[in-house]
Amino acid sequence: MTVDYQVHALSNGIRILLKHSPSPITHCCFVVNAGSRDEAEHKEGLAHFIEHLLFKQTEKRNTNQILNRLELVGADLNAYTTKEYTCIHASLLGEYLERTVDLFEDILFHSTFPDKELEKERSVILDEIASYLDQPEEAIQDDFEEILFKNHPLGNNILGTPESVSALNKTDIGNFLRANYNTSEMVFAVYGDHDLGSLVKLAEKYFGRIPENQSTKQRVVPTEHPAITSVVSRPIAQTHCIIGGRAYPSAHRYKNALLLLNNLLGGIGMSNRLNLEIREKYGIAYSIESNYAPLSDTGIFSIYFGTDAEKSGRALKLVHRELRKLREQKLGSLQLQQAKQKFTGQIALAEENRAGLIISMAKSLLDFGCVDTLEQVIAKINAVTAEQLLEISNEIFDNKLTTLIFEPKQ
Repeated sequence: MTVDYQVHALSNGIRILLKHSPSPITHCCFVVNAGSRDEAEHKEGLAHFIEHLLFKQTEKRNTNQILNRLELVGADLNAYTTKEYTCIHASLLGEYLERTVDLFEDILFHSTFPDKELEKERSVILDEIASYLDQPEEAIQDDFEEILFKNHPLGNNILGTPESVSALNKTDIGNFLRANYNTSEMVFAVYGDHDLGSLVKLAEKYFGRIPENQSTKQRVVPTEHPAITSVVSRPIAQTHCIIGGRAYPSAHRYKNALLLLNNLLGGIGMSNRLNLEIREKYGIAYSIESNYAPLSDTGIFSIYFGTDAEKSGRALKLVHRELRKLREQKLGSLQLQQAKQKFTGQIALAEENRAGLIISMAKSLLDFGCVDTLEQVIAKINAVTAEQLLEISNEIFDNKLTTLIFEPKQ
């Protein structure tokens, strides 16, 4: 099967990934294998803090010059932090790629983190934390993961806490960058009308002079905790509920099968089982969905819904009934074929999101050293059997799931 991308490694370990397209629009990203799980104790929120500060001041640019560098040519620049990655990405006209590479190199490797900007951005993040607390559908996910990964960095909020963010300083930033910004765990990826030779020349010009950093980190595998049920009263109008537990890591042989099963249960669209049963049939929950997030050494499976307080008990029973069906009844051949057809179609459509695609490819290169083509992904989905889905359902959707409920204060 033809590989539809090209990779080149610089001498310092930074990898360059190119997926060619004749489009006049270029999408690119720089992904670093460093996230909130890599923070030291009492330094929660540091990776996200650094991501914000990268846009503030470098050795040669102030905040306005950084922001205007791409926006003045109509490009879109953004960044985000997850539990395991930091990503900067941009979408632009292809002729401005060098301008973008220049900016990426400047903010990633020459940011100065002045005290004045630290204090301004600290205030912004404290406001961000407060705003998340006002969104129960967001806060419940964070609190659920804190229960799931108790006393482990994966359980920490990516934003940190008001106490931890208030204490972060420039020394903490330097220590984190030295310990986690390993050049061999960085990928610069480009989707657009470019050839590998020109892209490598550009990357050598800017990223090739970055000193090699081969720092090693030991990510601690989270230990298992018994499932619990927790009910928390909050000043909210609706009841919010999340149910779930640990799931397969990204390299697990059943990852793709669980992705398929999750999509059947509560994934994209209105025809998934949870939506048809709980919203359409009984009119109970306006919002209900399931999610599977694979990580490097574990994974998270969860079901979330919000509903009126008097309907929450029934909604919970119906959710467990759907899970019990998947544990007890093997999918018929037609059901399985329809589930595969729907999921592979969604995957194919998702490739139209070019910015999301190139970020996904960069992460895959970091995690596995290669990138599956669309055909390979679809082949893996089509190879899933009904017997495998039954086995997975009994392993992941067992009766030992953690439940967290936010209920309105009386």
